[in-house]
Amino acid sequence: MDADVWNEQVARDYDESSAHMYAPGVLDPAVDFLERRAGAYPVLEFAVGTGRVAVPLSARGIRVAGIEKSEPMAQELGRKLGGDDVAVTIGDMTTARVPGEFSLVYLVYNAITCLLTQREQVACFRNAARHLGPGGRFVIEVFVPDLQRLPPGETARPFHVGDRHVGFDTYDLVNQRLVSHHYTIVEGEGSTFLSPHRFVWPSELDLMAQLAGMELSERWADWDEAPFTASSRSHISVWQKPLGSASS
Repeated sequence: MDADVWNEQVARDYDESSAHMYAPGVLDPAVDFLERRAGAYPVLEFAVGTGRVAVPLSARGIRVAGIEKSEPMAQELGRKLGGDDVAVTIGDMTTARVPGEFSLVYLVYNAITCLLTQREQVACFRNAARHLGPGGRFVIEVFVPDLQRLPPGETARPFHVGDRHVGFDTYDLVNQRLVSHHYTIVEGEGSTFLSPHRFVWPSELDLMAQLAGMELSERWADWDEAPFTASSRSHISVWQKPLGSASS
């Protein structure tokens, strides 16, 4: 994950450009889902960003810690009401360690794809497992690669079209990569943001979890727990660490 991509300008405009992700119909089900699986124990968010999920989850009385590679993003989190309640460790989610043991580690809004190699994505799973106590869960929200909707010869697909934001992805099918293009109008001024990603299939993520000593326990199409099907465009997957295991 390249912290240089998530610089001061991107961090400053991030919440505005992602305003559709703050809509109650989008955010509340995510927080509800995570709260139900956290219980009364501490949780850890990888790539915590500006705290879109961490802050409201913390406001429900759950102790939330975060790992974030981009200092400007973490600074934006710290400026928010309730942001001081989220303890953030600056570092790479593939290697950074946070003291303590957690019942839940989660990674939302496609952030696993910000790791641009399979090796890094596997390391992320292993780092999640190291932070989990016995029976702990690792939750990921990520899109299903949209390749079935790409006509022959086409390499771009829109993922959001709004009044102030337009986004589309361009695909490199050979290298399992895409670039997300964001065009946003903030206070009458336009901005452009490009972020690279490595898209990954659910079955590949299951194998990564297995390599990290976890097994799939749930898979849903969305935070409302709609069934996951062949036509689902995203998934919420939960892998669990065996009850007899320990963090390392």
